[in-house]
Amino acid sequence: MRARALGILAGYLADRAWGDPQRWHPVAGFGQVAHRLEQRMWTDDRSRGIAYSAALVGGTGLIGRALEQTTRRSPVAQFALTAAATWAVLGGRSLEREAEAVRDRLDLIDLEPAREQLTHLVGRNTTHLDAPDIARAVIESVAENTSDAVVAPLTAGALFGLPGLLAYRAANTLDAMVGHRNERYTNFGWASARLDDLLNWLPARLGAALAVLLAPAVGGTPENALATWRRDASSHPSPNAGQIEAAFAGALGVRLGGLNEYGGVTEDRHMLGDGPAPLPTDIERATTLGRLVGHVSAALAVLVSLLRRAG
Repeated sequence: MRARALGILAGYLADRAWGDPQRWHPVAGFGQVAHRLEQRMWTDDRSRGIAYSAALVGGTGLIGRALEQTTRRSPVAQFALTAAATWAVLGGRSLEREAEAVRDRLDLIDLEPAREQLTHLVGRNTTHLDAPDIARAVIESVAENTSDAVVAPLTAGALFGLPGLLAYRAANTLDAMVGHRNERYTNFGWASARLDDLLNWLPARLGAALAVLLAPAVGGTPENALATWRRDASSHPSPNAGQIEAAFAGALGVRLGGLNEYGGVTEDRHMLGDGPAPLPTDIERATTLGRLVGHVSAALAVLVSLLRRAG
């Protein structure tokens, strides 16, 4: 457990220092395997989608378990594997860089570069977004991905070690690939989407709670953040994204949510918060809040790992 705790800490620090690996990213490799298997297994059927998700997530978890068992007599090896896996599955620093890149382009008179850069963060149509809408999209992405790409994998690693780290990232990647409500994936991707919802239930609420506590660091108040979280989170169509997005809206004192267009279909994400529309300057406050939530989540993950050892 001590090797696990130190490995999680080292992996988190590596992500903060370097972000995602630029080449030979293991998550990208997993995505290629998942795509090939989808081509072989796809039918418009939930049971086939369940088998697809179980094979990939379960198989990845079993690989992690085998590696952990193989190195159980070598704390150094376990530390190294845990550190490498933690670095590979986290995405906090890269998320921050993408948000900063959009923010930099918002300083230009022409918004087209900012709209183009925003497509690296969100799946919505960005063609006609104005500056406040672009800022809103960035802040929503920072909030949601702080939960999905930082708090959740750290939680999985603290509770379940290397298998948890790998299986969580596999499930989250499948949700991004096939967990869509469209003609192709409504049935086949149902299991992947529901599994991701289940695995992110606790992390999303932990991330929201941390955003409430850390609100003063970005000029907000815990009282407003908590009130917004409690009032608005359930109106969001996502059972998890709405939690942390509402908490971020309250902590930052801005209004998030509203209408988004996805593939020609307009969705109402409802209003989160009762402040003004966000400004480009609010993006930096959001990334600061996300970074602080990540720091505290990492400290909690290390503490939980050490306490599990003591127990």
